[in-house]
Amino acid sequence: MILLLLFIPLIAAAAVWLVGNKLASRIALIGSVFQLILTFVVYLQYKNNEVFYFFQEWIATPKISFHLAADGLSIAMLLLTNFLVPLIILSGFNREINNARSYFALILGMQFALVGVFLAMDGLLYYIFWELALIPVYFIALIWGGADRVKVTLKFFIYTLAGSLFMLLGFIALYWYNPGQSFDIRELYRLSEVVSPEVQSWLFWAFFIAFAIKIPIVPFHTWQADTYQQAPTQATMLLSGIMLKMATYSLMRWLLPILPEGVAQWGPFALGLCVFGIVYASIIAIMQKDLKRLFAYSSVAHVGLISAGIFTLTTVGLQGSVVQMLAHGVNVVGLFLCADIILNRTKTNDIASLGGIRSVAPKFNTLFLIVVLASIALPLTNGFIGEFMLLFGIYTYNIWAAVFAGLTIILGAVYMLRMFQNTMLGETKASTKVFEDLKWNEWAVLGIIAVVIFVMGLYPKIILDLTAPSIDAILNQAIIK
Repeated sequence: MILLLLFIPLIAAAAVWLVGNKLASRIALIGSVFQLILTFVVYLQYKNNEVFYFFQEWIATPKISFHLAADGLSIAMLLLTNFLVPLIILSGFNREINNARSYFALILGMQFALVGVFLAMDGLLYYIFWELALIPVYFIALIWGGADRVKVTLKFFIYTLAGSLFMLLGFIALYWYNPGQSFDIRELYRLSEVVSPEVQSWLFWAFFIAFAIKIPIVPFHTWQADTYQQAPTQATMLLSGIMLKMATYSLMRWLLPILPEGVAQWGPFALGLCVFGIVYASIIAIMQKDLKRLFAYSSVAHVGLISAGIFTLTTVGLQGSVVQMLAHGVNVVGLFLCADIILNRTKTNDIASLGGIRSVAPKFNTLFLIVVLASIALPLTNGFIGEFMLLFGIYTYNIWAAVFAGLTIILGAVYMLRMFQNTMLGETKASTKVFEDLKWNEWAVLGIIAVVIFVMGLYPKIILDLTAPSIDAILNQAIIK
């Protein structure tokens, strides 16, 4: 079962490539929906206390294993990944895409790598999947991106690849400190008693820099806004909705339990960076005139809050982080789809050039409003539960950190509601007076997102119960007795 979860996207990618351009999007959608169904099967069996596990010796020297496992935390991330990929593929219907078979095959190839990251329980295997996830999105952005795609994509690739090399050096160091000479996560978790606090201190930065670039945490964020703006919408959705969750997930799975002394020493500083990034990104978002750049900086603020919650080392902080990872993934995909719809209809994402869309596209207006309200954490939406838990966790850690982190609610409401007012309300302009309402696939994607927003907002217990055992195990390992 767990091998199927890993390899179905790769098999589907091969099938998409073979069928050609005409049927590429449909075959890709079928493969991704089958993957989603299988993920629900795994989730239901986990609820019956069946944890999926696969282990096979891979390389003898150095000792590397093909070790896969799915606990509650992994399953939560798999649900997010395999739920969003069909929506991302469906959003590409009714779009003119040159060489569609390569485009959709690369999306499925990235899904394969993302699933591998969330299942891998061997450090080097995890690193391989981490790097593989970079390749498909690089080519999608490079081939199908905007006018400045070459320069922007090269910066993104070099930036993230360089950061990943720090993590590789960290894993190599852990291997040599490990008496068992292995990258297996079970042995790495026992190294906190072997590796000195001084060594853990510099190893913390080897891993943190790699994760901070991918999240991204200020000041490691400079690649993000340009990449989100220049990449095609489906690539931006993959980056913002799923790929950055690899790093926040990795903070919990790899950094906290393996290097507790390093986290104890540098965690408060990292949390301070996250809180600073929340305020900084929110202020920059207020100044943006382009929709995609506004959503990009909004994403920086939201993931800064998620990362801050992780470094509180509290149950409510980590559980709030998981809830908000799922909520942010759903919401940001909806936001970037709305930006793409506006761009395709009006040929601009300049907020000042828009207005009055509500009067000509009421269905789009309603669903866009739901996504916006979820993004500013309106009660009864998915965004509220996660942000409340995160701010509560940060408050128990430090009241002043919570005060500054809480500014994300106020500032987020300012830039998101002002953006909505300027684009959707008022009088129609030349670019919006013939704005076409939603097509069937756009209606389907945004409608499903709206339903999930309210389901998660009304009943988050599903997520909390699923991830509670994993969170408890991580904290038991991460907190110094």
